[in-house]
Amino acid sequence: MTAPLTLYRGAAGLAAPLVAWHLRRRAARGKEVAARLDERFGLAAAERPEGALVWVHAASVGEALSALPVIAEIEKDGARCLLTTGTVTSAQLLAERVPNVLHRFAPVDTPGAVAGFLEAWRPDAALWMESELWPNLVRETAARGVPMALVNARMSAGSARNWGFAKGSAAALLGAFAMRLVQTVVVCERLVRLGADPATTIVTGDLKASREPDPVDAAALAAMREAVGARPVWLAASTHPGDEAAALDAHRALGVEGLLTIIAPRHPERGAEIAALAEARGLSVTRRSEGSLPGGDVYVADTLGELSLWYALAPVTLIGGGWDGIGGHNPLEAAPHGCAILSGDDVPSFADTYARFEAAGAVRLLPSRGDLVEALRDVMGASGATMAEAARAAGELDPEPLAKTMAALRPLLAGVMR
Repeated sequence: MTAPLTLYRGAAGLAAPLVAWHLRRRAARGKEVAARLDERFGLAAAERPEGALVWVHAASVGEALSALPVIAEIEKDGARCLLTTGTVTSAQLLAERVPNVLHRFAPVDTPGAVAGFLEAWRPDAALWMESELWPNLVRETAARGVPMALVNARMSAGSARNWGFAKGSAAALLGAFAMRLVQTVVVCERLVRLGADPATTIVTGDLKASREPDPVDAAALAAMREAVGARPVWLAASTHPGDEAAALDAHRALGVEGLLTIIAPRHPERGAEIAALAEARGLSVTRRSEGSLPGGDVYVADTLGELSLWYALAPVTLIGGGWDGIGGHNPLEAAPHGCAILSGDDVPSFADTYARFEAAGAVRLLPSRGDLVEALRDVMGASGATMAEAARAAGELDPEPLAKTMAALRPLLAGVMR
């Protein structure tokens, strides 16, 4: 173990009481599930199934959804999977959409919580989705002889730069994995520069491209369409603070008669805050969480698991998170629903996907929020239909990333099947 990782482990151990206090404060604010805090501390009683158990760790909603096809393939082969995530929203969405998945909250990265979790569940193999590498959890899992793979890995240029200042630690963490299955050639090169073994760092593509589009509730969509009628409508999806203000200002600046703006925040608990922003601008608001249908100027879609419904309803969408260093959100979720897609141009987390969509004419990347009004004027006209068709084509289901991923994983998993 490198000196920085040793220091990290010691600091994490000393900080355990502070971490526990912080989690309890988060639970009081609804950021953690109070009844399940023992899972975060590695203390919850495990209900480990008999036979081979593959632990799959995913940070939040997007990573967990990407993991579902992999989990389905593994369970077809006879093992069970334990899926861990770190957010309340991911737990809620999984419970609603795939209630049969065995889910637990991931332990915090303190030595005691990590040891408790691993002793309780005794995984036979571990898959880590995308980019969340908790040092104690990675190193302790490897130290127990559990074969591990990093799956659907991504790393932005900024993250690679930051890891470059601790290259020895990066190499140690990456070396704990038997293989690293990455989304793109660029990510592969970044990991190899940080010390990953090039022989076992394999480009398999983005698993999100192999995932079926999220289902749309036909009855809910029909009700929404009836409520909207012939009104022009556009969507601001997966928004963050700053995105909503820009969307509301754009609504007023456009001056389109009868315009309906739908705002679906990345974190639905911000619904009241967004409604207040709209009302402060003199706009009338209804909210999905209150059971209302679209009826005012603005509809706040502050519920979980319904993003596909709003994509299906709105012909034009701004995908939030593309400014202020957030990293953007994946356009693959919107594309199958035939949306003309706008986004900020600060999207390092999905740079390759956006580049492909931009080359296909399926997306327009905006340097600043100030460009939103003019872009909306354009895509709400004739060019929007052309962009929407291009997006639908660019987002067609691609089975290859899943096939490549499973071809790489099966030799590793075969060794742990009981």
